[in-house]
Amino acid sequence: MAKKKTKKDEKTKEKTEKKKEETKKDTNKDEKIKKKDTKSKTAEKSKKTEKKTKKTKKEVKTVKKKTKSKKTSKKKTVEEIFVPVPKTKVEEPKENKKIREEIKKILDKKQKYLPVLTIDEIISKVASDKDLSKKLDEIVKRAIDQYEKNVIDPSEACGIVGAQSIGEPGTQMTMRTFHYAGVAEINVTLGLPRLIEIVDARSVPSTPMMNIYLRDEYKLNPNLAKKVANQIEITILNEIADISADLTNLMIYVKPDKKAIENKDIEMDDILSCCKKIRKTDAKIEKDKIKITLDDPSYKKLLDINEKLKELKVKGIDGINRIIIRKEPNEGYVIYSEGSNIEKVLEIKGVDPYRTTTNDIRAIGRVLGIEAARNMIVEEAHNTLSEQGLNVDKRHIMIVSDIMTSDGTIRAIGRHGVSKEKESVLSRAAFEITVAHLLKAARRGEVDQLGGVAENIIVGQPVNLGTGAVNLVMKRDKAKIKKK
Repeated sequence: MAKKKTKKDEKTKEKTEKKKEETKKDTNKDEKIKKKDTKSKTAEKSKKTEKKTKKTKKEVKTVKKKTKSKKTSKKKTVEEIFVPVPKTKVEEPKENKKIREEIKKILDKKQKYLPVLTIDEIISKVASDKDLSKKLDEIVKRAIDQYEKNVIDPSEACGIVGAQSIGEPGTQMTMRTFHYAGVAEINVTLGLPRLIEIVDARSVPSTPMMNIYLRDEYKLNPNLAKKVANQIEITILNEIADISADLTNLMIYVKPDKKAIENKDIEMDDILSCCKKIRKTDAKIEKDKIKITLDDPSYKKLLDINEKLKELKVKGIDGINRIIIRKEPNEGYVIYSEGSNIEKVLEIKGVDPYRTTTNDIRAIGRVLGIEAARNMIVEEAHNTLSEQGLNVDKRHIMIVSDIMTSDGTIRAIGRHGVSKEKESVLSRAAFEITVAHLLKAARRGEVDQLGGVAENIIVGQPVNLGTGAVNLVMKRDKAKIKKK
């Protein structure tokens, strides 16, 4: 019996040991899982903290960027600083609205059209004079008649008519250079040379100039106008100071003229900072003079630096050599400049950016855009013709300016610009360099559709314009022949 018990006891012991081992394994697994959970939790927490820090950094960066952008925007926009921009729109008065509605009704009844500007002019005149409100029908009728008279007929050769109206009086213009509008000191090319400059779209005019208009108190106060003029006009060191070279000690002394400095609003520190810009030199103020010493003193270098100092720019804008201030009757003080640099002039405080003009059309295209350049071509061409006493319709000049600026750039009317881009081979050949155009067209195998004027005249057939653009066909019934 004892033996049997022992065997059973051994079996139970083995079972209990197995259970203990299994429980140990389970506990180890639980501990490992717990450790993993804690690690994952800590990792998640660290990731969250990193994300938060990144977000805060991004927010800080965005705030910095916003502040920078605000600062840069203030620097960039000149008009925001100097010119108050109207935010609210001005509403039209009730009387004007009523007149506008009446005009619209009259136009709808007659099924006619009038431009907005002519309608505005009618409204302003009718509103000012109440007696005209009774005759509104008659006014609109006459306005429509005048408008329809001035409208171009369908299939009219408006381009050739425009070219003739500008070209014919252009041959009668003189080749002289005139003084500008009573300002004897500034010479400006006018007449035929100026018209050729405009049409050729020259990069730099032969006599560049600017009309600089001033704002608010600047145009009323002569001292403020002079301050603006001093900022614009270029001043060279040789004009305001005596430059003398000491050959024994190999030094240069610059002695500024007190009156000249006061007139130009320049201080000694400004002159000193300009002198320090020259390389391999050292400048110091000694009493009323500026002493300039060389790093490697030699006779040749001394003479070279002496010449450089004479042409050194102290103040002003590059390109503007001379300035004249005149008091105009309605404008106040206006600045006329010999030379042009519209980009820098518009940045100066006190200058009116809306009315300041230059005769450099390409500069206006760069700074103010192609629309401003187009308007400038119209004005300049019209002014040059009218100064000679030649009355040319402005719409003919507008056609020329539209063709010159139609693709967003300023193109010359010549073999390098507009005429080079014509579709017709014969019209290109008729203008300039005939053989070269014909050879190029032959190489490419171009086909001429004979759509324009010049090519049809060359070929000797009627032009597709005016009466030549209309083809009439008459259908005729065959007459029945009666038998006798």
